[in-house]
Amino acid sequence: MDDLVTVLDAVADRKDIRLILDRLATAGHRVLLVGGAVRDGLMGLVPGDVDLVTDAPNERVGQLFRDQKTRLVGVSFAVNLVNGVEVASCRTGSDFPVSDLSARDLTINSMAWDPARRMLLDPFNGRNDLENRIIRFTGDSEERIAADPLRMVRACRFAARFGAEIEPASRAAIRARRQWIADRTAGERLRMEVVKAMALAAPSQFFSLLHETGLLAHIFPSLDRCHGLDGGPFHGESVFEHCLLVGDALPSRQPLLRLAGYLHDTGKFDAARIKDGKLTFAGHEKCREAVERDLMRLRFSNKERAYMLSLIQAHMRPLNADSTPRAVRRLMAMLDDLQISHRDFLRMRIADKKGNLAKSPYTFPDIRIRLHKIRDAVEKQTAFNINDLEISGREIQEILGLEQGPDIGTAKARLFEMVLENPHLNVHGELIRLAKEMKA
Repeated sequence: MDDLVTVLDAVADRKDIRLILDRLATAGHRVLLVGGAVRDGLMGLVPGDVDLVTDAPNERVGQLFRDQKTRLVGVSFAVNLVNGVEVASCRTGSDFPVSDLSARDLTINSMAWDPARRMLLDPFNGRNDLENRIIRFTGDSEERIAADPLRMVRACRFAARFGAEIEPASRAAIRARRQWIADRTAGERLRMEVVKAMALAAPSQFFSLLHETGLLAHIFPSLDRCHGLDGGPFHGESVFEHCLLVGDALPSRQPLLRLAGYLHDTGKFDAARIKDGKLTFAGHEKCREAVERDLMRLRFSNKERAYMLSLIQAHMRPLNADSTPRAVRRLMAMLDDLQISHRDFLRMRIADKKGNLAKSPYTFPDIRIRLHKIRDAVEKQTAFNINDLEISGREIQEILGLEQGPDIGTAKARLFEMVLENPHLNVHGELIRLAKEMKA
């Protein structure tokens, strides 16, 4: 309890929070810290976002803080933002604050701290659940899910975050209402939960829980269908397990790269074939339609989808200790065309190897060799893009006597192929000569 008092006293003394607490109290209203701030305080963590709840109506809050930066936000449940701090009026009923806490999602998020009395309010034993690593819906599970089906995904995310178990009644309620995550939840909100999960220490636990509860089949069916799919003769794990290992091996500070890791081999389900008595997934990196549908349904932007799909497309491109300078140049040209950095490509390759239990991961010398090969190509100022050629389309058009149209681009592409083979040809005079030879 001492840790909670210390942490939340410090939060209450923040200038922006103290202004709200004092002004509401002076006006005769009760105001409490709620939700994640209290949960994190119990764990001795300094809260990031701080939410407040008060018995003052929204209109009253607006009046009391009209001299501050205040606006009313939200559709189904409106709250005031006062200088960026969320101040919610009690949701329902007259039994403040129990009536408000009873409408929240999980018991660990249904606690409040009274800064005036320096007292914890915990009507649903959230503290006990937090200490025992139990995720439980507040009150009636069915009612909590019906109010907002996204809470099913949040339950899985918090269970993964705290290494907790979803208690049986809550788990059963999720399985019974799993279809609601597709039927009653906006893709944008699902996207936000998935991106938040990428910050976890091991998001694989989140995806595993989604699968176990039946939610994954409605969020990422492309990944869910890989559960139990044999990884083939070159892997010591299933395709689903491999995807989870790869994603966990990627950095949390790059959520889209990490998510691409969890999805990178989902095309194996479509590419699976038996050849010469062996399971093969040839060309699986090209089977991206299913995962693209999932990303579109979750309302990832065009740019975000293009980035993740490009990483999936490129992840099988080899870069080995014996890769020739020509092969490296072609790799770099492909990455440039896909608009992904060689660093992200390497991160994916390193994680892909680490997630294969039948093989040893790259050592630091292995990684260093590959980096040197890329740096050598970059330092030589090789043209990795057709637009890096030291000759313009107009010049090519004039030399070859072409009409305006696609033939100019075709000719330029032929020159680019020559430069990839021999970077020394990317000199204006040499390209003029080669263009003239093409005419002949």
